[in-house]
Amino acid sequence: MQSFENQAIRRFVDGKWTTVPDTLSVEEPLEIQLCHGPERNVQSVSITMRTPGNDQELALGFLFTEGILQSPDALENIQIVPASNRVLISLKPEFSIDLKKMERHFYTTSSCGVCGKASIEALEATYICAVEAPVWSLDPAIICSLPEQLRAAQEQFEHTGGVHASALFDRVGKLLALREDVGRHNALDKLIGLYFQQGELPLSQHILLLSGRASFELLQKAAAAGIRMVCAVGAPSSLAVATAQKLGIALIGFLRKDRFNLYTEMQHL
Repeated sequence: MQSFENQAIRRFVDGKWTTVPDTLSVEEPLEIQLCHGPERNVQSVSITMRTPGNDQELALGFLFTEGILQSPDALENIQIVPASNRVLISLKPEFSIDLKKMERHFYTTSSCGVCGKASIEALEATYICAVEAPVWSLDPAIICSLPEQLRAAQEQFEHTGGVHASALFDRVGKLLALREDVGRHNALDKLIGLYFQQGELPLSQHILLLSGRASFELLQKAAAAGIRMVCAVGAPSSLAVATAQKLGIALIGFLRKDRFNLYTEMQHL
């Protein structure tokens, strides 16, 4: 499925109208279905608006970061139906799931301190956050080199300027994988889903770079994947900082080629 499309638009510049071609990011719904249990029950889990492409990774990443899937060993089959914007994840009959986790979690705004505290405690109890922080030093010059690599590799952003990206780097700053989507949470789900399917979680020895801001939801997903360092081109939210501090994640914001803000005290920096 095409991830961007061309359209003629009217542009106003310096007092004049012109008709020019423009490229838009495609946004379409994706229904994620789960087939599970001995009776092979099919249940709709979520409908998300996304950029078509890497739908299998998106579904797997979503199911993992929501705590529904724990291991790729549970997978029996994955069926993608592009015409209907649907992906069906079939689990082996012997694997059971917690149906209570099928309900999507929604978190209140950062103005609700008690709710935020409860959300962080729920993360600490639920997700793979117990992996130890890696003991290695990281040159700030490596961190500052990441945004330029991300920007150079953003194919969809180059065409449309309308998508977010999540990228994974190794300890020496080498770009390993990148995923783009109109939804920042979808981009990260696609990235995590890639490594989940390959059985390569947790990602405790890697660096995550977000093309926009760092929100609580993105820190939640990073924590689920065992990521210990999250960098963002934009600003973090207060709850994202609190989450990083509580879970021992190095959080960097406003990352540029010559500067960044460090929001958590980490010994390995």
